[in-house]
Amino acid sequence: MWRRWLTLWLCAFAFPADNLRGDESESLKEALSVPLLAPGQSLREIQDFTASRIPPLPPVTTREDWELHAARLRSEVLDRAVCRGAAAQWRQTPLRVEWLDELPGGPGYTIQRLRYQALPGVWIPALLYRPTQITGRVPVFLNVNGHDPVGKAADYKQLRCINQAKRGIIALNPEWFGMGQLRTEGYVHGRMNQLDLCGTSGLAPFYLALERGLDVLLSLPEADPQRVGVAGLSGGGWQTIVISALDTRVTLSNPVAGYSSFFTRGRNFGDLGDSEQTPVDMATVADYSHLTALMAPRPTLLTYNLNDNCCFKADHALPPLLAAARPVFGLYDRQDHLRYHINAEPGDHNFQQENREALYQMIGTHFYPGNRDYSSREIPSTAELKTPQELEVPIPEDNATFSSLARGLAAPLPHQPQLPASAVAAREWQTRRRPVLRRLVKAPPSESDAQLRDRRQAGSVDAQYFLVTPTAGWNIPAVVFTPANPRGTTLVVADRGRANLADVVQSLLASQEQVCVADLLFTGECSQGNRDSLFGLLFSAVGERPLGVAASQVSGLTSWLSQLSGRERISVWAEGPRVSLSALTAAALDTPTLGDVHLRQSLGSLKEILERNLRVEEGVELFCFGLLEEFDVLQLAALAAPRQVEFRDMSVGQKSALAPLNDFQELFDAP
Repeated sequence: MWRRWLTLWLCAFAFPADNLRGDESESLKEALSVPLLAPGQSLREIQDFTASRIPPLPPVTTREDWELHAARLRSEVLDRAVCRGAAAQWRQTPLRVEWLDELPGGPGYTIQRLRYQALPGVWIPALLYRPTQITGRVPVFLNVNGHDPVGKAADYKQLRCINQAKRGIIALNPEWFGMGQLRTEGYVHGRMNQLDLCGTSGLAPFYLALERGLDVLLSLPEADPQRVGVAGLSGGGWQTIVISALDTRVTLSNPVAGYSSFFTRGRNFGDLGDSEQTPVDMATVADYSHLTALMAPRPTLLTYNLNDNCCFKADHALPPLLAAARPVFGLYDRQDHLRYHINAEPGDHNFQQENREALYQMIGTHFYPGNRDYSSREIPSTAELKTPQELEVPIPEDNATFSSLARGLAAPLPHQPQLPASAVAAREWQTRRRPVLRRLVKAPPSESDAQLRDRRQAGSVDAQYFLVTPTAGWNIPAVVFTPANPRGTTLVVADRGRANLADVVQSLLASQEQVCVADLLFTGECSQGNRDSLFGLLFSAVGERPLGVAASQVSGLTSWLSQLSGRERISVWAEGPRVSLSALTAAALDTPTLGDVHLRQSLGSLKEILERNLRVEEGVELFCFGLLEEFDVLQLAALAAPRQVEFRDMSVGQKSALAPLNDFQELFDAP
């Protein structure tokens, strides 16, 4: 056999020991730290990239045209963002409610504990505030809330429910994932993306919990289906607009400081939002301004805060929503049904008394018209507030979480795990599977344009500084070190960014390699710090994939380096799980100029993401929607053949998972 498949390597660097002198190492560190991008350049490119992909609301001139468009929008958001994968079956599960004991409430109402199943295995603890005197059909209200650690026991939420009950409304107060009783590691919102990796919408549990909450309320014999309200603060405001826009059973909606348009959030960092607020592919169909317009002609009160110290400040969040929704409400001659309230006292992120009284006024106008005894003033009820312990609702100890759901979905994945056993079948398999991978990662076309910005000596080697455009719209900083009489060219990328790679560069130069060190998307100089995952989520929301963009950047960089060096193939050295997956994906897509790939600290399997219970904040590239349905690391490495893929620093377990690559490579080694 003329060549072996160098798949697994358990030791650290295997470079020659005759490294460059210490003073040259310092020169390399200095050369790698030179900034090449203009201040804010990478951020502006990200903002322009995402903003250009958000669909505007199309002009609609008649009510009939709008209603056709609205029905299509709701259907597409549900199909393309909410109910993908197993979520479609979850949504068909019949409602299950377990009614528990009743707590003493206060004057005019009682509190009943209950739990309901949002999807198989996931129970939501909730409280039902019921007026003691009910005659005929009465309004019902779903009260949701955001990122408050005490969850359903938050005082402002209790007061809202109590005041509604004292006004004759049946009010449901459910817990939210990650808060209150559900404040556990398994419900951390950044872990919902584990479901995305498995091809099932991570948004689905959030939406189904809301939909089932409405089901609970409307299953009550006293419920008036013509008077169904939803309200909530912050993440609860987001929940409010999502369920209200998509479920027309809601007849009155009051989202409070909970959302803004995708057009404005990319430039107002506090608005970027958690995973559920930026779901995969949603913005290919609808912006949040569209969802606001979908409320027409149903009564809608948009509440924002003047000096919000969290997010969704009134001055930038509210105007685009009103601009989109007002013409649509006008088609129904219901301009008065769209209202807004801007809170100035206290004006921070709140659903305190003034904001609650704005809601009570809206309720009076639309649920109790003509009732002269109705008052929008809050009924004092502070003495009736209960502690979180008093409001606790028993739930199963094995209540499913995002993590456990993802592990269950992942167990039989990928769908086609076996590698072909003959040379002909192997090549046919690669030809058939590469387009599937390209569709999943949505890799944009790569380019090979570059601008030389500077040239200087770094110790004894020549250093050239470039801005490379490996894909349209992106500028990547790259430094090329060229020793005398180089034997080959290697592209080096790392999760930690190029400024920290002097040790790698030094070792490669000692092997007479020409070395290019570049920063990929969300690394090094192209990083946005702790906002990388938030912008990465926005990428996915507008229909792109951070993994695909980064893979295309690797492809474009090797194409440019091939021209620069005159070499047919460029080796790639990738350090860290994120860039390792990007480089492996580029090789799997059969980039012509990409040669052998050396991966350090790579995942041995995408299932490690679930086993290690990672959050999207730990590497947005790792959570590419549906990737695990079709490919694991084993299949990606097999698609890269006949290139050699060398995995370094792997555990014995990881090595075992990748062992079939040796036999697969032999199919390409045979004469």
